[in-house]
Amino acid sequence: MPTFKDMRRLLAILLAFVLLSGCAGSEDGDPGPSRSGETPGDGTGTRRPAEQDGVPTTAGTHKLKLEVGTPGHREYRLRVPPGLRDSPGPLPLVLAVHGGASNAEKFEELSGFDGVADDEGFLVAYPEGFAFSWNAGPCCGPAKLGRVDDVGFLEKLIDRLVGAGVADPARVYVSGFSNGGGMAYRMACEGPGGVKAIGVVSASLIIDCEPSEPVSVMIVHGRADRSVPYGGGGQRDFNDERPFTPVSHAVGFWRKALGAGSLRKDGSCRTARGEAVVRFCPHGGGHVWPEGTAARLWAFFSSV
Repeated sequence: MPTFKDMRRLLAILLAFVLLSGCAGSEDGDPGPSRSGETPGDGTGTRRPAEQDGVPTTAGTHKLKLEVGTPGHREYRLRVPPGLRDSPGPLPLVLAVHGGASNAEKFEELSGFDGVADDEGFLVAYPEGFAFSWNAGPCCGPAKLGRVDDVGFLEKLIDRLVGAGVADPARVYVSGFSNGGGMAYRMACEGPGGVKAIGVVSASLIIDCEPSEPVSVMIVHGRADRSVPYGGGGQRDFNDERPFTPVSHAVGFWRKALGAGSLRKDGSCRTARGEAVVRFCPHGGGHVWPEGTAARLWAFFSSV
């Protein structure tokens, strides 16, 4: 989550976005059928068109816009792996949500998801936050102050890709770093049950959580994290002096919510199983996205 220096910069940026501060999502239209008239996965061997209902199917990263029913639009980057056009059906989808004071392009470079997605054959959507921030409840900055409906935005993004026939609704996962990790928690806690698993890196569970469906959770956190302290503390936002909850709070909450048993050693992590899976992976670093995290998250997502 952003530091005070970051937040001062974010607040300055907010002034430029004041006209968009009413971004409370509203329902948009049904994305409708594929423009090609072809049905992916019909067993005929028909190749997908280069675009399917306006969503590119060619390999690489595509910068796209999404209408959310409010003034302006939202943006995202979509990584399409090789082979989607010849795939017999929709692919798994990972939403990779950047941290505060960052953006989708930087997180695409940082996260390492592109290479894993290309090798393993899944889609990655990198949504763009509002003024470099996400409304993760009590945090953070411009998105919180503007009461931006970021849960609505991410739900519409999932619906867009599922409706276009490129993403599998049964295999949707959300990962996030710092402020973006807070959004992953919100999607698990407040979403309608369309997310199968989340991966949270360097974030704290600071919202009231009532998941409607079991959601598997992988939590990665550094013991030397000073921005979101491992043992709790610090300050949630520039205008919220309450401390962050410790990582143990999140782990304990999800174990209880999912009826999971004791955490058992699982490589460098610890895992508990109930209605879904809780995996806790502490490390010795600070407020970072550790190298290799994308591959570890995908191994978790694809196993639950």
